[in-house]
Amino acid sequence: MLRSLAIKDFAVIAELEIGFTEGLNILTGETGAGKTILIEALGFLLGARGSLSWIRAGAPRLSVAGVFDPRAFPDGLRGSFGIGGGPVTVLRELDASGKTRATIGGRAVRLAALSAWGDGLVDFHGQHEHQALLKPSAQLECLDRYAGLAEESAALAAEYDRWGALVAEREALKLSDSERGKRIEFCRFQLAEIEAAKLKAGEEGELEAELPLLKNAERLRTHAESAYQALYEAEGSVSEGLLKVARLLGEIARLDDRMKASLDAAEGARLALEDVAQSLGRYRGSVSMDPGRLDETLTRLETISRLKKKYGPDIEAVLSCAGRLQRELETFEAAGERSGSIEPELARAQEALAGRCERAHRARLKAARSLEGALEGELRSLGMPHGKLAVAVEMEEGRYTRSGCDAVEFLLAANPGEPARPLRSVASGGELSRVMLALKTIMAAAKGPSSSPRVLVFDEVDAGVGGAVARAVGRRLARVGGSHQVLCVTHLAQVACFGRNHINVVKETGRGRTVVRVERLESERRLETIATMLGGREPTDASRRHAKELLESTK
Repeated sequence: MLRSLAIKDFAVIAELEIGFTEGLNILTGETGAGKTILIEALGFLLGARGSLSWIRAGAPRLSVAGVFDPRAFPDGLRGSFGIGGGPVTVLRELDASGKTRATIGGRAVRLAALSAWGDGLVDFHGQHEHQALLKPSAQLECLDRYAGLAEESAALAAEYDRWGALVAEREALKLSDSERGKRIEFCRFQLAEIEAAKLKAGEEGELEAELPLLKNAERLRTHAESAYQALYEAEGSVSEGLLKVARLLGEIARLDDRMKASLDAAEGARLALEDVAQSLGRYRGSVSMDPGRLDETLTRLETISRLKKKYGPDIEAVLSCAGRLQRELETFEAAGERSGSIEPELARAQEALAGRCERAHRARLKAARSLEGALEGELRSLGMPHGKLAVAVEMEEGRYTRSGCDAVEFLLAANPGEPARPLRSVASGGELSRVMLALKTIMAAAKGPSSSPRVLVFDEVDAGVGGAVARAVGRRLARVGGSHQVLCVTHLAQVACFGRNHINVVKETGRGRTVVRVERLESERRLETIATMLGGREPTDASRRHAKELLESTK
C-alpha cells in the first residue's frame, strides 16, 4: 500500500504531501488544478521517464518520495535493501542536467529495478501509456485466475520445465565428443569467471553510493573540520557566543520572569548546537581517506560492469546466468550415461505436457465464455450498453510454453456494427479504463492468488458518463477497493461520494507564482465540495441536500 506521497518542485507544485488510506482514495478539483500532475509524479517515482519541463521554474531539481508498506516489496528487494517491518521510503529525483537518481530505504537503486518493481505494484488506467491489461500475458493471467487454474497452471509449468530439461539434454547428446568437450570447457570457464567475483545482490548500488564519498573524502573531512571549529573550538565560536547569551539571559530571567521563555530557547539552541558539534566530531573521524579503498571500489565496479556486459543487465541477472550455466554443465557432463534412455523418457514427458496443455485449453475455453458474459453485463452498467468483449483462446499444438499452448487475446467491439478488434488497438482511454474497472470488479470476487498490481490508479475513468452510470462506476470502484488500494481522479460527485479518503486539489496564485495545495476533506468540508461539484462554483441549498443524500446512500 502507498501511505503517502511527498512532491517538491514538480511543475506547478512547490511542495506538498498527501496521505492515502486503504480502499478507494478520491482526488477531486477543478480542471487544471493539478490532479493529473499528482498521477504523473507517482508514475515518475515508480520508474517512468522524466521530463526537464517538469522541474519548477527556478528550482535546481524536482523530487518525489513515497512511503510504502514493507509488504509492497518482493522478497528479492526486501533482502537487497534491508527492508524490515516498518514503512519504506522510495525517493526519486531529476536535476536540471537531466540526471536522475533513486533510492529505496536510503540505498541507491537502479532505474531498471525500480521500474520493474513499480510495474508489479501499481497499474495506471486512463490517460497513461503503461497499462498492464494490454499485455497478452496479463490477459492470460486474468483468464486463468477467473477459471481458478492456479494449481493447474503451476503443474503445467513444472511439466514444461521437466520436458524442457530433457529436450536440452537430448540436444547435448547429439553433439560429438569433441563439441561436447568444448561446450563443457566453455561453461566451466564462464561459471568460474562469475563465481570468482563472489557477487552479492544489491552490492553495486552500495558501491555506487560509497564512491562519491571516497572520491571527495578530503573535501568532506575539511568541511566537517571547519564546521566543527566554527561551532565549538574557535575563539569567538557560535557555541561560545550562545553560552555567553544563555548566562546573561539567566541573570535577566532571575529578575524578570518575562525573559524565561527566551532563556529556555537559548538553552535549547545551545544544546542543539552541542549535539551538532558532537555529530560533526564523530563524522570527521569516520570519513575514510584510504586510497586503497577507493581503488578497491573502482576495481570492483569495473569487474561488475564487465560481467554485466557479458552475462546480464544487473547482478541478479548475472547470478541467474550462473545457475543456468551450472545446469547446462551438469547436462553435458552426464550426457554420455544417458544416450540409451533419453528418448523414451522425453516421449513420456511430452505426452504428459500435451495432456496438461489440452486440459488447460478446455478449461480456458469454458471460462472465456463465462467471462465474456460477465464483462458485457458490467460494461452495460458502466455506460457501454452496446459493448461486446470477446476472449479469444487459440491453441497451437506443439508450441509449448510454461503457460501451455494457448494465446489469449481480449477483443472489444465498443459500438454496434464495429468488428471486434484487439483491445490495444481500439479502446480509447475512457473505454479501456471502464473495461479494466469491469474486469477488476469481476476479479475481486474470483478465488486464487494473483500477481496483479495491488495499487490501481484510474484517471477520469468516468469520462463521458453521468447520472446512474456514474453511480455504478463509483459503486464498482468502492467494491474493487475492498481488495486493492485505488486512487481515482474524478469530476463527478456521484463517484466522489464513494471514497473512503477524499482529497481535494486546489490551484492558487500567491506572490506572483502559481501553487498547488491539497486538503483532506471530512464532514462539512466534504459535503460543501460535493455540493459544489453538483451545483457549480457556489453550492445551493438544493445541491447541499443532494450531496447529503449521495453521502448517506453510500454508508
